[in-house]
Amino acid sequence: MTNTLIPELFRVCDANLNRLKEGIRVVEDIARYKENNKELSLQLKELRHLAKIDDMKLLLDGRDSVNDVLRKSTASEMKRETLQSIITANFKRAQESSRVLEEIYKLVDAELSENFKHIRYSLYALEKEFI
Repeated sequence: MTNTLIPELFRVCDANLNRLKEGIRVVEDIARYKENNKELSLQLKELRHLAKIDDMKLLLDGRDSVNDVLRKSTASEMKRETLQSIITANFKRAQESSRVLEEIYKLVDAELSENFKHIRYSLYALEKEFI
């Protein structure tokens, strides 16, 4: 990551990278441990490993999770009716986060932006397959 990305965006990227990887991990673990779906689990694991930034120090320097104004969970986040609703929520979380990263990295690194776009479209296909 170059220094042309303004420091305020480091925090945006850090939060969205975490959301992306966490969302994928939830679905991956359900596919692996509940569904025993090796193929889907491996595809999700591969995407999770593609979700990376070379210079994590810049992102960590921008992290301020203690003072996050929306740190507290919303009512909709605390209520899940079924396992399917958990799967759907986490696919959506990961897709939305990859879109944010795709857009932000258009400012400084087209290749990294394309990587997040690839992850997003792969998640769309895997969501359809899994559901």
